[in-house]
Amino acid sequence: MDPRKLRLGLLVSAGAILVAFLFPLAPLAKPLLSHPIWQAAAGAGVLFVLAAWMADDRAAAVGIGGVILLGTTSLVLLHDPEIAGSARIGFWLIVIAAWLAAATCVINLAAQRPIRTERRKLLNLLVPLLFGATVFYLWEVGVRGFGVPPVLLPSPSAAAVRFAASLPTLREDFVQTFIRGVLVGYAIGCGAGLLVAILAHRFAFLGRGLLPLGNFFSALPLVGIAPIMVMWFGFDWPSKAAVVALVTFFPMLVNALAGLSASGHIERDLMRSYAATYPQSLSRLYLPAALPFIFNALKINATLALIGAIVAEFFGTPTQGIGFRISTEAGRMAIDMVWAEIALAALAGMAFYGLVTLAERATTFWHPSYRT
Repeated sequence: MDPRKLRLGLLVSAGAILVAFLFPLAPLAKPLLSHPIWQAAAGAGVLFVLAAWMADDRAAAVGIGGVILLGTTSLVLLHDPEIAGSARIGFWLIVIAAWLAAATCVINLAAQRPIRTERRKLLNLLVPLLFGATVFYLWEVGVRGFGVPPVLLPSPSAAAVRFAASLPTLREDFVQTFIRGVLVGYAIGCGAGLLVAILAHRFAFLGRGLLPLGNFFSALPLVGIAPIMVMWFGFDWPSKAAVVALVTFFPMLVNALAGLSASGHIERDLMRSYAATYPQSLSRLYLPAALPFIFNALKINATLALIGAIVAEFFGTPTQGIGFRISTEAGRMAIDMVWAEIALAALAGMAFYGLVTLAERATTFWHPSYRT
């Protein structure tokens, strides 16, 4: 990052803190200088000035220290009932200073190109963590500072408290939706899609006949299929697994069929020169060449499967499941519980996608896209 831009961002943040001392935090609140936390705000300003003076790779670490101090200051101020919901320009200047300094430090870290592998891995982890923490911080102070009703949008801390207090319920919903519905349907849909793709690759007429049908069925609306599956397979998890299997079947079919046809003429001629049978060519040439395409479908289906299972639960389910809980708690205006369920679904989907990606890295490390 250009040192002049880094210095400018940090100095503007320090200036915003200085101006915040001159403006009211809220109509009835005491000025910032009268709060015991004012030393933390002043310390953050000093750290920003020090980081601006350094203006090198070390400046980000010093600046992040100031951001933590300033963010803590604003969160402590929100515990004052005269500030929460009635914050004025003095408080928002503190928030803007924290955001600007955090953005400057994140941009500086993202622009660094360290030579050492360990430091590069640390930066790859640190940048998204800081970015996400900044987003959640702005969400928290925005909701509490403006006094947004929890029915419209709860703060992240309220959703986290509800998440921690509802762990037994969330565990039952996770087992019902993810373990029973998503994993079973995902295995059936992806396995069937791969098997049919192999048959379509072996027998050309199947490929020509199935692909148009695949495009037709993949365009069917999920909200139209889900109630039909509930009527066919009942209210429990088999109907959700059926929806997931249907949703994941065609992406796997299309991608696997394209992957099986991805091997080159030279490789196919070599297998023919060895008088290899189709099963031998399939195991030694076609399937290895198709692995990147298959994993691409698995990653797409990892998110589609969870969406399909949750949507299917809106059309009938036992008194368990992420989709069931979201619909019932939204009707009771318990929006913090809705956000806890959304967080559970997001964490489960992210972990599932990460596991598929790790499996891809372990099995396709030889592919040119990973070697370069």
